[in-house]
Amino acid sequence: MSVDSENRYIAPVVGPDDPRKITDSGIEIERLYGPDDVAAGLAGRLGEPAAYPFTRGVHEGMYRDRLWTMRQYAGFSSPEDTNQRYRYLIEHGSTGLSMAFDLPTQLGRDSDDPLCEGEVGRTGVPIDTIEDMRICFESIPLDQVSTSMTINAPAVVLLALYELVGEEQGVPAAALRGTVQNDVLKEYMARGNYIYPPEATMRVTTDLFEYCRDRVPKWNTISISGYHIREKGCSAVQEVAFTLSNAIAYVEAALDRGLAIDEFAPRLAFFFNGHNNVFQEVAKFRAVRRMWAEIIRDRFGSTNPKSQMIRFHTQTGGVTLQAQQPEVNIIRVALQGFAAVCGGTQSLHTNGFDEALALPTERSARIALRTQQVIAHESGAADTVDPFAGSYFVESLTDEIELRAKELMAKIDQLGGSVQALEFMQREIEESAASYHERYRTGQDIIVGVNKFVTDEADDVDILKVDPAAEERQLKRLALFKANRNQVELDARLEAIREAARGDQNLIYPIKQTLRDGGSIGEVCNAMRDVFGEYKGGAFF
Repeated sequence: MSVDSENRYIAPVVGPDDPRKITDSGIEIERLYGPDDVAAGLAGRLGEPAAYPFTRGVHEGMYRDRLWTMRQYAGFSSPEDTNQRYRYLIEHGSTGLSMAFDLPTQLGRDSDDPLCEGEVGRTGVPIDTIEDMRICFESIPLDQVSTSMTINAPAVVLLALYELVGEEQGVPAAALRGTVQNDVLKEYMARGNYIYPPEATMRVTTDLFEYCRDRVPKWNTISISGYHIREKGCSAVQEVAFTLSNAIAYVEAALDRGLAIDEFAPRLAFFFNGHNNVFQEVAKFRAVRRMWAEIIRDRFGSTNPKSQMIRFHTQTGGVTLQAQQPEVNIIRVALQGFAAVCGGTQSLHTNGFDEALALPTERSARIALRTQQVIAHESGAADTVDPFAGSYFVESLTDEIELRAKELMAKIDQLGGSVQALEFMQREIEESAASYHERYRTGQDIIVGVNKFVTDEADDVDILKVDPAAEERQLKRLALFKANRNQVELDARLEAIREAARGDQNLIYPIKQTLRDGGSIGEVCNAMRDVFGEYKGGAFF
């Protein structure tokens, strides 16, 4: 693949001797910025905080009134270990939980599936049944926490389990707060953790929109993710364009389902990546707020300001972490978190410095949380709304990111939207990733401790080691659970799911009943596989 691209949305490969400074989005940075670099009409593009076009933030006082939610992504080994980590984080000041699931759970397979041997509990917590979810949240009242679940293809199943555990605690569905990621379009584009073909996936996604509108009104029904697209190698401009194009596809699917725009749009959430270039990231967050407000109002006719204000979670860039000198990552994470706060994020996860090596230890998770607390209480970033507003540099960057992202989105629209443009977007991401690698290889982009300022030996740090016996314990618990069920009744429940999948009934109602009566994630997802089939990937993978 050639990396000598003239792609307007990624940085060109020019070599380390080129005197220009260019962002990863191909935006050339001038030596000095002044009034002439900011287009006329800035006051209109800025507006006021909590008012259209929301460039300056979605709340009038922003962090002066209420700090962002400090989430720490956690889940590993077993439900018991995960519960212990959640309680540890809450005790140390975390204000939201974020569930990491293992690969079998993400793919809708039970831990005892032969394909899953060796993967149980490795990248997150295994959730097979209601018993696992119950253990994860033991002694954690679900009406007192907000829980984000990084789950996509089986999102409806995990939400149903969470709701069932809430019922057991006496917490009504209307009181539950949190988010399911539920964004499978980006799985086709960047991660590959999909189950069903796109058409079936969009149907299940809109089932969740409808269900939460009626039963779980405080729940964010989707977290449309640019994070994983950026992790795959796209630029900041591509992250904005692809994320918003995917959002448009979900909105159109919901409208086709018969939902009204202002019935579901206020519960749409977004998820972005925080990278190293502080100024580009601040500009990116400001631009995406303005762009979404315009899209949802002018393209879809929303009249509700809550639909027009984009609310997003940010996670610092996992792909920016290095294994060679891992403690340098603490500095990167602090800068990335600072950029997210100055850009107006609603919640933030800061990575552990050791995550290029393994899942974070308690020590690294505590340092990551303390990083957010220092930003909140010592940096001054939370003291005023939109602190970078009016900067000639940042306002120029904000406008340029918006311009280039709109150009790219227009190309996607010409192809028929995100579902039809998957191959185009995948090629764009691959070209950007190849360009990143070449710029790093030649030394055009300096990565401290990796291609410059290196040491002879990798630093030695303690890393988290997942108990190898945890998988065996999970399998034994699952076997015991399955042995104590009414199989005839369960078979009838699973057939009800298949019947709903063949028709147009909302799938979540029979799914929830099946889980209540002892069904597992794998059994529920397999029932839908029987009807929808599996997506095998396009030629671009």
